[in-house]
Amino acid sequence: MGIFSVISGQFIDVIEWKDSSPNTMVYRYDRGGKEIMMGAQLTVRESQVAIMVNEGRIADVFQPGRYELSTQNMPVMTLLQSWKYGFNSPFKAEVYFINTRQFLDQKWGTSSPVMMRDSEFGMIRLRAHGAYSFRVADPKVFLKEVFGTAAYMTTEGVTGQLKRILVSGFSDAVAQSKIPALDLAANYDELGEFALKTLAPRIESLGLKLESFVIENISLPDQVEQAMDQHTSMNVVGDLQQYAQYQAATAIHDAANNQNGAAGMGAGMGAGAMLGQMISQAFQQAPAAAPQAQQAAPVEYTGETKYCCECGQKIPRSAKFCPECGTKQPQ
Repeated sequence: MGIFSVISGQFIDVIEWKDSSPNTMVYRYDRGGKEIMMGAQLTVRESQVAIMVNEGRIADVFQPGRYELSTQNMPVMTLLQSWKYGFNSPFKAEVYFINTRQFLDQKWGTSSPVMMRDSEFGMIRLRAHGAYSFRVADPKVFLKEVFGTAAYMTTEGVTGQLKRILVSGFSDAVAQSKIPALDLAANYDELGEFALKTLAPRIESLGLKLESFVIENISLPDQVEQAMDQHTSMNVVGDLQQYAQYQAATAIHDAANNQNGAAGMGAGMGAGAMLGQMISQAFQQAPAAAPQAQQAAPVEYTGETKYCCECGQKIPRSAKFCPECGTKQPQ
């Protein structure tokens, strides 16, 4: 091996990153102690962005594509280095690959109940959970504000902070939506869209973008759920009196089929007394029979006048027909 081969082995000719993990967000290219040669090939794949950092400062940002590193493709780096030793000299810049694809199926949930003021139940506590997705929208801001100078970063480095932001924003979204507690289950989609608009601006300062926010379930306190179940049962039953009569009739039927001797006899007697009371109440509550049609009042004769048998007006005694209603009068 000649000296030229030893020297050329200290330079990097191809720079690329093949992402094989589903949750890697940033990868710093490992130079292995070698320097990057001017004219090296830089390959940036789709859903990637390459950032060159020179002496702690962001120099150049490369979008997806293939680049030959030169003074034309690295204007900021050229200005920083000034290339005192010629344009073919190697340089020691750090190359960071930022993953810009969506990170899906990230879970969120309320670690403690969220207080909510409801118009029907007053102050109640809610628990909720769901999923969200996000991506790196501004690689330079993300590198400055979140990543720093580490060599490797996954979604676990940001999901903890994101969950706290999302839960806090979800509480505000529920309060601002003013959706009653009984109607929350029917408005998951609408509430999720409203929360997405509310939460998205909160993570933009980190260079991230919230792509989706899904609510899978909102659970109410046990007391509220019991009240809801009782309310539903009452609506299903309808007329409570008819329901009570049905229950009593069912009890009578069960008692009649019970063959346990004295116990069954006692239950049957109690059921019979209840049935008698029910029948008595039914007759008492039954509408009174319509009164019979009023019979025609008998004609009363008082001297020279009498009363019409139909309209009751006073008419002459000798009149055969009533001058008021025309009804024939009995003689």
